[in-house]
Amino acid sequence: MKGASKSNNASTINLQLNRYSDLYLETYGLYQRINETLTSVVLKKVFDENFKKTVKGKNIFFDAYDTFVEEKKKGKEWSEATIKRYNNIKNILQDFEIKRKYKLTFSKINHFFHREFTSYCMDDLKHINNTYARNLGLFKTFMFWALKNKYTFNNTFMEFKKVERVITNQIALTLEDLKKLMEHEFESSKLEKVRDVFVFACVTGMRFGELSLISKSNVTDFEILLKEDKDTNKPARNIPLTSISKFILKKYDYKLPLIANQKQNEYIKEVFKELEYKNVVQKITTRGKENIKEDIEFYNRITTHTARRTFITMMKRQGKSDKLIAKITGHTDMKTLNQYYQVDDEQTKEAVDEVFDMGITLKVV
Repeated sequence: MKGASKSNNASTINLQLNRYSDLYLETYGLYQRINETLTSVVLKKVFDENFKKTVKGKNIFFDAYDTFVEEKKKGKEWSEATIKRYNNIKNILQDFEIKRKYKLTFSKINHFFHREFTSYCMDDLKHINNTYARNLGLFKTFMFWALKNKYTFNNTFMEFKKVERVITNQIALTLEDLKKLMEHEFESSKLEKVRDVFVFACVTGMRFGELSLISKSNVTDFEILLKEDKDTNKPARNIPLTSISKFILKKYDYKLPLIANQKQNEYIKEVFKELEYKNVVQKITTRGKENIKEDIEFYNRITTHTARRTFITMMKRQGKSDKLIAKITGHTDMKTLNQYYQVDDEQTKEAVDEVFDMGITLKVV
């Protein structure tokens, strides 16, 4: 062993020895203060409890992971979406163990693991940069918890660098699109309801998961008073109502016809397909240093998230300030807010024409 690996291991060993020493001195001082005898049996119990000593040969990696998830769930620290993400990561880690024949233990969370896990996620699972970066960030959150709770003293994971996140080109609608949506008469009541929910989200900027929080009790003639379940520390938001959003609320007696997000994503594509949004658009994603270009029909790019992106994009196009938009959408990070804003080719052409239109007629001789 040499170089950086030797230095990292020595640092980890010293850290662990220092913690043993600190715990012994703390326990010894406590028993002196209470005038009790500190026996070897008592000391062993203290060390076992603090350093999570387990049966010899037992791998506690996934036991610790389950304890971590349960603690967060019981403490009401996570939303349902976050719980699903951590359950998904556990599945990925378990599959990684099998496919790459790499038994996961806390001591084996090293730079070799990081390289193998990155390769597995991006080469085998075909995760794009943004998906992998998010998942690695959540994994590191678990490792920080394990370090804090003395399941491990291995802190090599702190050096794991996420691949660079990339803003993926996305779809945002226009006022003309929304008008076309609202004026279309669907034979299917299912698609009509899906359309109404989607348009409502477009004109309010609400997340799909927030729509279930609407009821007569938190709606006035002018706004929706929304208190998020996701983050109880956030102040309530006042979401202005327009003629369209009022019409949709009254149509369903203030209880929107919601279905599962997955089904909504499936059916909203059918809605746009029926409206003949079949033009081909290019989707560009990034995996590692590679840009992956894919031609997809417009309707296949529409999801529930398109509604929130449409709201932000349309507000920005009308010159509304980030602070005003964020007050409605609940964003606290302006960088995240601006990732939603989509500038299309028509806008860039209009902007250049406005700047360089000299008001003269040119003739070709």
